[in-house]
Amino acid sequence: MYGMLYESVQHYIQEEYGMDTWKKICQIVDCKHNTFKTHQIYPDKLMPDIAAALSACTGESFDFCMNFFGRCFVRFFSNFGYDKMIRSTGRYFCDFLQSIDNIHLQMRFTYPKMKSPSMQLTNMDDNGAVILYRSGRTGMSKYLIGQMTEVAKEFYGLEMTAYVIESQNDICGGTAGPIKLTEGPLTVVVKYRLDFDNRDYMAKRVNIVAHPTQLKMPPVDLNVFLELFPFTFVLNHDMKITLAGEKIIETWILHNPGVNPKTFIGTHVMDVFKCRRPKDTKIDWNTILQMRTVLFEMELIRTGHNRDAYDAALNMDYENFDEMSLNEAQTMALAKADEFEKEQEKEQEEAAATKHDEIDPATGQRRPSVGLRSILLKGQMFYIKDVDSLIFLCSPLIENLDELHSIGLYLNDLNPHGLSRELVMAGWQHCSKLEIMFEKEEQRSDELEKSLELADSWKRQGDELLYSMIPRPIAERMRMGQEHVCQSFEEVSVIFIEVMNIYDSGSTNVQEAMQAVNTLNKVFSALDEEIISPFVYKVETVGMVYMAVSGAPDINPLHAQHACDLALRVIKKVKSHNLPDVAIRVGINSGPVVAGVVGLKVPRYCLFGDTVNTASRMESSCDPWKIQLSNYTALKVRDVGYRVEARGFVKVKGKGDMETYWLLEGPEE
Repeated sequence: MYGMLYESVQHYIQEEYGMDTWKKICQIVDCKHNTFKTHQIYPDKLMPDIAAALSACTGESFDFCMNFFGRCFVRFFSNFGYDKMIRSTGRYFCDFLQSIDNIHLQMRFTYPKMKSPSMQLTNMDDNGAVILYRSGRTGMSKYLIGQMTEVAKEFYGLEMTAYVIESQNDICGGTAGPIKLTEGPLTVVVKYRLDFDNRDYMAKRVNIVAHPTQLKMPPVDLNVFLELFPFTFVLNHDMKITLAGEKIIETWILHNPGVNPKTFIGTHVMDVFKCRRPKDTKIDWNTILQMRTVLFEMELIRTGHNRDAYDAALNMDYENFDEMSLNEAQTMALAKADEFEKEQEKEQEEAAATKHDEIDPATGQRRPSVGLRSILLKGQMFYIKDVDSLIFLCSPLIENLDELHSIGLYLNDLNPHGLSRELVMAGWQHCSKLEIMFEKEEQRSDELEKSLELADSWKRQGDELLYSMIPRPIAERMRMGQEHVCQSFEEVSVIFIEVMNIYDSGSTNVQEAMQAVNTLNKVFSALDEEIISPFVYKVETVGMVYMAVSGAPDINPLHAQHACDLALRVIKKVKSHNLPDVAIRVGINSGPVVAGVVGLKVPRYCLFGDTVNTASRMESSCDPWKIQLSNYTALKVRDVGYRVEARGFVKVKGKGDMETYWLLEGPEE
């Protein structure tokens, strides 16, 4: 089923019973869809499952829930403008009932995979009507009653009650299809009685009694109809063809080479045609009389296509048929027809063997279907009282010139009146325009896709650059428009790392300066590789000094341990590079800080407080290849197994004498 049906169910369950009920239903039926897409196909069984779940949640019966869903659908599709289509079918409710199949026929262009049921109005009286419902789905009979009730009430102002008179192959609570106990497809058939006030329709029905002016008109010969509609045929009570237009006979011979053209007249209609629409309809006299407003699509049954056999068949005397009396052309035509039939069988076998692979790997396009298309006739069945017969007034369904040639017809073969020829030409021109437009749109789509990929790439690069300057959580808050507020942290560990002996400040040699920059880049890149987010965050680099912090902007109770781990790793990392004369020293201190983004151009995430100053002093008073800890930091990490050694008291600028420690190694694993 299309998602539009489930959209209506979801909307009105939430409106009538609340969001909590809908969530509970989704849990019961294990529905993974938060929303339904209008043109997407969903499992048929989901509808009765939702109805059963709603019944369990509310205490209503299953039939009531299916009826409710049908009424919801009618209310819902008005939002799409389909109510105008319903209102335009006729002045009376019976006009709508007669046009249901035609509505489904038109809707297949918007919903091409729609498996629409077939409904025929079989009887009418002052108190209502009887309709016959046919479908390949089971369990939808109460859903249909809800739809009919709501249409009668909303669009025609009628109070209607409906009930089932007869039912065949219908299984309550399932939509998988009828259970097949015998060979051949089974169809759900349900006959409904609809009770409503139908007196106005019955009183104003036209053509019940012929108008006096019609009685004075001379009778019209059926040959006139056959000339106006060359694809028309006439049926008697036995549904056998009694008369037919010239073009339908010629087309039948063309698609059935070698057959006697005289056998077309007198043949049962279902022996030469297949009823495409309405589906699963019993073709008999009484059924067709009740379907005068329904559009039929009849497909001509064919066995082949051979122009030589066609010409030979038209010139052959079948009444005095004798194989020995055949002329050379007729013998060759029949031989070609027989050869063509064998080729058709071979092609069909090959098509069946390769049916799963419809895409040509060489071109990437769909392979053309094997064989030629059959002609499809569309029209209405009319009852002519004067000859007590049914006449199928129709025209061939042809979209463009390619399709016209594929069924062996030409423009002159089409009806001389109406717009058949113009529509074929217009369809061909329109198709060419559509192909050009499609190619342009496809090209635009490719360009747009590349532009989107490029935009995504730029966005990722911009995000990476932004996150390298500002912590991700801070950047996300700034994107949401929040003010640049400072944030205080009760305790963090600040790390300073200085690269030593890398450049002589008194040197004026440009080459030495460039060499110093390259060396500094190698060291800082090595330090960047050891930063493990979110445990440690790189704050900035100033000159030869590298600054990092643990515990901000992401709060981390193990900040001292992570800061010491980083220090031990970077000492080992830089030593492994074997850079001549280059050394580093590290200082760490723990305590409270205030952090925030500073500046508009090239904004930076900065730390402020005495903790930062003390950490800087720990680094500046440290020895090469050493890690110096403040007293507070050393006590924190020593308690968890880190090995430290007292250095003693060190004179620190602005602080006086401070007791510091060397970090020797981490805890034993």
